[in-house]
Amino acid sequence: MSEVVNDTEARNSRKLRRGVVYSNKMDKTVVVTIDRAFQHPLYGKTVRRTKHVKAHDELNCDIGDTVEIMETRPLSKTKHWRVTRIIEKVK
Repeated sequence: MSEVVNDTEARNSRKLRRGVVYSNKMDKTVVVTIDRAFQHPLYGKTVRRTKHVKAHDELNCDIGDTVEIMETRPLSKTKHWRVTRIIEKVK
């Protein structure tokens, strides 16, 4: 019985990120921009980093939508995320 619990915990430990749709020109794929900010370990200045990831999109997101993406198995050479929900639609 503990094996089932461990398997469930492993599946729920997938990474979740929030980002903005940057491009939707591909079929069922969007490019999501993920921004993060952290303190520099030595100087204390806030450093901003931006990453673009490709995500599988069944929800037909538009450019500018804020979405939540979840890590998944490799769906193609560069696509390892999928859109789980649209948090905010662009007007």
